[in-house]
Amino acid sequence: MSHKSRVGVICIDCQTDDLTEATSFWSKMLGMEGKVDADGKYAQFDGHAGYPKVLLQSVDHAPRVHLDIETDDREAECERLKAAGATEVARVKSWIVMEAPTGHRFCLVGPQGDDFPGDAKDWS
Repeated sequence: MSHKSRVGVICIDCQTDDLTEATSFWSKMLGMEGKVDADGKYAQFDGHAGYPKVLLQSVDHAPRVHLDIETDDREAECERLKAAGATEVARVKSWIVMEAPTGHRFCLVGPQGDDFPGDAKDWS
C-alpha cells in the first residue's frame, strides 16, 4: 500500500499566551498580514501562495521552529520514518509528534493544503 507526504507547514512555536506581538513581528518580517484564530492558539498569514505554509503556534515549551509533514496516512508515515531512525514522541489530538535522530521535532498531520497531494512524494 502506498501513501503520500510532503512538508506542509513551517510552524513557529512561540512561548506565549498571547500571540499578538509575535504576529505583529512575523507579519512585518514576512510581508503578510497575520491573523490570530479565535482560540488564540494559532496565527495564519494571508497572501501566502503554495506550500509549505507558515503558522505561528502558542506553546508552553521553549521557542523553536518545527515542520508539519502532511500525509494521507499518518500511521504508514510514522512507521516509514521510525524505520529511517526517527522516534515517536507523542500523539496529540489527530497528529503524531516525532523526533529525528538529530533531535529535531516534527509532526505528522493530515493534509493541510487544498491542493494535496500536489507535489507530495509517493511512497509506494
